[in-house]
Order: sequence, then C-alpha cells, then structure tokens
Amino acid sequence: MENVAEYYCACCGEVNSTWVDLSQGLTQSYIEDCQVCCRPNTLYVAIDEETLAVEITTDFLE
Repeated sequence: MENVAEYYCACCGEVNSTWVDLSQGLTQSYIEDCQVCCRPNTLYVAIDEETLAVEITTDFLE
C-alpha cells in the first residue's frame, strides 16, 4: 500500500511530494533528491499505526 506525503527540502525549503510505501514499516529512512533544487535529502518517515498518517522530516545530505 502506498501513500503520497509532502516534505520540505532541507536545503531550499521548497515543498516536495513523495510516495511512501506503507508496507515497509512504521519508521523508514531513505535518500531522495529535491524536485526543485535537485539536492539529496535524507527522509525520515514516521507512520501512525492507527491513522496511517505520514510525517516526514528531512536532513540535507552533503
């Protein structure tokens, strides 16, 4: 099962959308390039077990 979620780029601050695969666990982390500035971001995904709400925080990958 997949879900679309938004995150802010840690470098440029722009909003990005990404697909989150809910079957990969309630906590995930992976690297994705910003759709605006193309810089890599480490995404930290947390999924609420009851509501399946997705929260994403980011770090800039140097």
